[in-house]
Amino acid sequence: MVPRGAQQGECVNSWGMSDFSAESQFLAAVADFADYARDVRNRSSNTVKAYEADLRSLSSYVTTLDEFTLDTLRTWLADASRAGKARSTLARRTATARSFSTWATKQGLLPRDVAARLVTSQSQRPLPTVVSATRAGDLVEADTADDAHPAEALRDHAILELLYATGIRVGELTGLNTADVDFARQTAKVTGKGNKQRTVPFGQRASLAVQDWLEQGREELAADTDALFVGSRGGRIDQRQVRRIVERAAERAGIADVSPHTLRHTAATHILEGGADLRVVQEMLGHSSLQTTQIYTHVSAQRLRKVYEQAHPRA
Repeated sequence: MVPRGAQQGECVNSWGMSDFSAESQFLAAVADFADYARDVRNRSSNTVKAYEADLRSLSSYVTTLDEFTLDTLRTWLADASRAGKARSTLARRTATARSFSTWATKQGLLPRDVAARLVTSQSQRPLPTVVSATRAGDLVEADTADDAHPAEALRDHAILELLYATGIRVGELTGLNTADVDFARQTAKVTGKGNKQRTVPFGQRASLAVQDWLEQGREELAADTDALFVGSRGGRIDQRQVRRIVERAAERAGIADVSPHTLRHTAATHILEGGADLRVVQEMLGHSSLQTTQIYTHVSAQRLRKVYEQAHPRA
């Protein structure tokens, strides 16, 4: 078998890569890594594109796999930092380099995992925006009927209720099929990042809103599709339409800067403040790491501090 990037008759080194072209050697490995991330690890297309973009940037420093060293990687990141790249970008590039290094070592392309000691830049993530329970209620109950078809108004209300009830991502909502909803158990089967499936609960209000949509509205809009929510043309609704629905409802409710992700953050924070265990929230949100979910404990603490300062006479 001739490795990607090598031609018949060319010399191939002990790692299975062609010696004929420095640039082709590294980029061929990058292409194979992208295939692995997509086909074996089930990474999303956006994640794979980010991997490829980061490693193409690195190719200005690494021409052969022999040059893929810890010192080179540190120089690459240091130059990016001096160029004013955001800490989130540096953290992502670090993670990409480490993932590639681990894969390449297992494939025998590198003699050792040289990026294992590469320190991840800790990006300072802003705390998510959260609205109060009262304002969230105003948003999901906002009347959109005056500029929408009655069936679309039912759909919009069901979407808003379900987003707030479950905290699912907008892409997970648009991917739902009618068969994914179990009204008896009040649960929905959601396919999240990496095609991982999980079951999330929802409450009575969301259940009634979705049933109203299915019984009184969906048939008027839906074409030949299994999608739970459809757009005005009858096909599966897209993420852009959902964002417009949320933004319009927020405008009607008098709430600024609200997106579907705001409803996700709000749902998670309210569930946590209601006494839910952090691991339950992690499972509900589909976070692979508990560390990601822990940001909501900071949100709750921040909100508690504001309430304290407003209410306590000696604050």
